[in-house]
Amino acid sequence: MNFSDEDIYEAVKHHLPSVNEYVNSHGGAITLLGVKNGKIYIELTGACHGCSMSLMTTKMVVQKRLRELIHPELVVVNVDGTPENALPEDLYTKEKPEEEVKEKEEESIWGKVKKIF
Repeated sequence: MNFSDEDIYEAVKHHLPSVNEYVNSHGGAITLLGVKNGKIYIELTGACHGCSMSLMTTKMVVQKRLRELIHPELVVVNVDGTPENALPEDLYTKEKPEEEVKEKEEESIWGKVKKIF
């Protein structure tokens, strides 16, 4: 595949709402965690988190649809707490780590006002 992780991330982010419709209909949702070496890392949440059918949902629904929409060689991994589906530390994501968001908030005017009170 000749796409950067950033390109794949943006494409998945764009198409995820349409893929998410099926999962939503079952009481769940899909969170895009990031991309590394062309692999897409997601987390199934809500009723789908920990469901015995989550592997089937990941491969037969999410991966299949993203392959149709983006590229036929995409691989989707549901980060479910098992060692084989672990989230790599250095994956590409545009989401800011929670610590970084907290630091930015503390530096903002609102953060300074909150410290006074």
